[in-house]
Amino acid sequence: MTRNFEKVVLAYSGGLDTSAIIPWLKENYKVDVVAFVADIGQSQDDLNGINEKALQSGASSCHVFDLKGEFIEKYVFPILKTGALYEGTYLLGTALARPIIAKKQVEFALNIGAKFLCHGATGKGNDQVRFEMAYAALAPELTVIAPWRQWNLNSRESLLDYLNKKNIPTTATLEKIYSKDENAWHISTEGGLLENPWNKSNVDCWNWTVEPENAPEQPEYILLHIDKGLVVSINNENVDPLQCINQLNKIGSNHGIGRVDIIENRIVGIKSRGCYETPGGTIINTALRAIEQLVLDRESFHWREKIGLEMSSVVYDGRWFTPVRESLQCAADALALSLNGKVVLKLYKGSVTAVQKASINSLYSEEYATFSQDEVYKHSDAEGFIRLFSLSSRIRALNKLK
Repeated sequence: MTRNFEKVVLAYSGGLDTSAIIPWLKENYKVDVVAFVADIGQSQDDLNGINEKALQSGASSCHVFDLKGEFIEKYVFPILKTGALYEGTYLLGTALARPIIAKKQVEFALNIGAKFLCHGATGKGNDQVRFEMAYAALAPELTVIAPWRQWNLNSRESLLDYLNKKNIPTTATLEKIYSKDENAWHISTEGGLLENPWNKSNVDCWNWTVEPENAPEQPEYILLHIDKGLVVSINNENVDPLQCINQLNKIGSNHGIGRVDIIENRIVGIKSRGCYETPGGTIINTALRAIEQLVLDRESFHWREKIGLEMSSVVYDGRWFTPVRESLQCAADALALSLNGKVVLKLYKGSVTAVQKASINSLYSEEYATFSQDEVYKHSDAEGFIRLFSLSSRIRALNKLK
């Protein structure tokens, strides 16, 4: 007689951790494990044969969802409008991918009547917070299982030994010392020699981008058209968001653009080091900020900077499905209504520079800004402005004299 077990939907990557989680769940929870795979633009090598790999590990079924287009259009491009950079550098490549994975995992679990959700994030990392923040916001009635906070498999060696005892094949080895996370937006590398901050990164720490010193000797110039804060064409050829990222990643990688070697503050209090590559994102961010310089007045620009600073923490912390994220996004979208124009960018040996920019909404006036003689600006007007602008300082100083 066949017994019907409760279902658990596992966010499955095919890597070492989630390969071990499948038999561990069956052994410890007596559940039917359904593998959920989010295709967000990771290497095709990671997806090839992933269905068979999941079944060999003991999953009852494996389901792959193509989320690349939605990921870039609904999650990445909106955040680019805000100018969010975590701790001033990181374009949030891993953090941005977690909300869509969790959302689709929850929707799938509810659709098949599953009672449990499971992820392979460790107890040291940010992703456990990001996944479970989303689970709580979207389906608090489902029970979350986090094996890394429960089992005694606390090393790569122990995971490999566990799979070997279960006769479950894996392509993971002890020699693969780096932890890599890849999607259509970026790729990150952690671990290995990077765990010592005094060690310089080497060729193994970078995956997409060429060494800047090995990039072409001649700069490349590209033209981006921007409509309401979104890149809509590259060199006068219309592109959708995913096409845009794919093309700019390829162009930027060829010039060594988008590399960041950072030590960041994780949510759980640990500092970690990573080498991140976001070539296309770095190019777009430079272009958007260039248009902002033309069209945003001083107060609006300062407000956008505050939005970006706050949004960087909101996204990094996994607070995507919250009112604060939605309100920040609405504010950024309002400012982006005027971000229309075109930018020429110079790409050269790891750097990207906006060298030409124009917008129909530009507040820049050569007539006013010129150092030559003009007919529109009265220098004498500045005297009254300065007296009023400095009035509080003047009164404070007079009080001290008394």
